[in-house]
Amino acid sequence: MDSLPNQLKGLIGPSILNADLSMLADESRRLLDSGADYLHLDVMDGHFVPNLTIGHPVIKCLRNNIPKVYFDAHMMVSEPERWINDMAGAGVNQYTFHKEATTSENIHDIIRKIKEADMKVGLGIKPGTPVHDIGDLINDIDVVLIMTVEPGFGGQKFMSGMMDKVRWLRKHYPQLLHIEIDGGINLATIYDCAHAGANMIVSGSALIQSKQANKDIEQMRQIIDENLRNKKLNIQLSNDQHCSH
Repeated sequence: MDSLPNQLKGLIGPSILNADLSMLADESRRLLDSGADYLHLDVMDGHFVPNLTIGHPVIKCLRNNIPKVYFDAHMMVSEPERWINDMAGAGVNQYTFHKEATTSENIHDIIRKIKEADMKVGLGIKPGTPVHDIGDLINDIDVVLIMTVEPGFGGQKFMSGMMDKVRWLRKHYPQLLHIEIDGGINLATIYDCAHAGANMIVSGSALIQSKQANKDIEQMRQIIDENLRNKKLNIQLSNDQHCSH
């Protein structure tokens, strides 16, 4: 895909954090050819998180090799406002920054500038941040990213307790189509994500290391879509019951 769908559906986005970065384009193509819907690009500045990864020059090179795929840049940086234009120029489609890297004074400006740069707005929160803290921003953004590990390193254990945040979002903001989950997601933990109502799934190590990434991606998507259909049916039945009284 090259844009966010206007309907609720399962989307699988491999994180390339643990891929062989010397073969980034080839690894990305392999995952896309295996059925991935988009690429999740982890950008770390060594300040917001204690790790340093790729920046906009590398993403621009990747875009030149892969022209028609949705790029979700996960900006784990201390000054998210600083890189908006550079990432837009590199071909990023979704600019996902962290609530914890902002202040109440500048967060609305950051959202506005991302939109002016013609990118979708993603807003991420770390495990320790209450989901209620972003409630007043939901109508201004396109995607909420719930971290299920502490950001900064791949291969961490999935925090199932974070699914309460997803359930809260689905209950209180039905107009929010896209809820993204990132951290420790594999074929075992995908069920928790699906039952909670997440639809955008970031999976790193599990897909990078898989010998059958195509089957794993398809299975993940089926699990998400099945649960979304069930949730939609339950909401429909609930509405019908209210109307009948």
